[in-house]
Amino acid sequence: MNTQVTSLTTKPREVATGWHGSLELVYAYNQSKTQLIHSQSRSPLKVQRPFYPEGEGICHTAVLHTAGGIVGGDILSQTIHLQPNSQALLTTVAASKIYGSRGRSPVSPEGQAARQTIDIKVDAGAILEWLPQETIVFNGAVYQQDLRVKLASGASWLGWEITRFGRTARGERFLQGEWRSHTEIWQEGKPLWIDRQWLPGGEEILNSPHGLAGQPIVASLIYIGQPVSSEIITEARNIWMAKARQGEAGVTQTMGDGLLCRYRGGSTSEVRNWFTEVWQLLRLSHSGLAVTKPRFWPL
Repeated sequence: MNTQVTSLTTKPREVATGWHGSLELVYAYNQSKTQLIHSQSRSPLKVQRPFYPEGEGICHTAVLHTAGGIVGGDILSQTIHLQPNSQALLTTVAASKIYGSRGRSPVSPEGQAARQTIDIKVDAGAILEWLPQETIVFNGAVYQQDLRVKLASGASWLGWEITRFGRTARGERFLQGEWRSHTEIWQEGKPLWIDRQWLPGGEEILNSPHGLAGQPIVASLIYIGQPVSSEIITEARNIWMAKARQGEAGVTQTMGDGLLCRYRGGSTSEVRNWFTEVWQLLRLSHSGLAVTKPRFWPL
């Protein structure tokens, strides 16, 4: 019996007028070069000029939020399309900041919501590495992100999300607000990864072992493309265990013979360095290419 799976989108909290920013990017591969052939943006989203630190086959692109951060009432959208055999690496110029929500009242105690939707299409033979810097969710923020990826047969996707709750360097904790993250990866109409996360601000969820367990950071890395062997899964675990770590981590295989890494801890550099080593492992295993870190990343 065939079972059809339908993608459901959670109805977001009502939002008020703020920034209505958008970004459209299209990449094409021609004569051994990946080019950004279409770029259209609406403030506050911008894209910097593409660069090629790995040669012309891989186009590095950095997204910039010119307003400095997202606030309640903002509605942002990104649409990204990689045409056949193109390869791109997308990152952000800096950490994304989700500010405390505005417009609180007795009727709406949590204030206005901000929302970002990201729709990505990767055609046959194309490869997208989606590697944004961390997202910092300020205390009082109300935010939802929806990321949907459609892969053609033979396409590859590697993406990560690193989220910090509260400006911990200032002693801030996420005691009020709400964060939602919905990620879907489909290939030829088949769902390979559906991930829905929800975290309301408050002491209980911050300290619960089923929540943050006292840690401020959660992160995920997912790869779907060429089949990931059990040896690669084991090596990704060994990379984590080879060093003294403060956080908690896990590695498992997904549908479509992909790879999933999870992290919960207190150090952005710890999880970013581990994810980068796993990225290097996958690159070398599948293409023989070493990674080149984007120039915007902290050392």
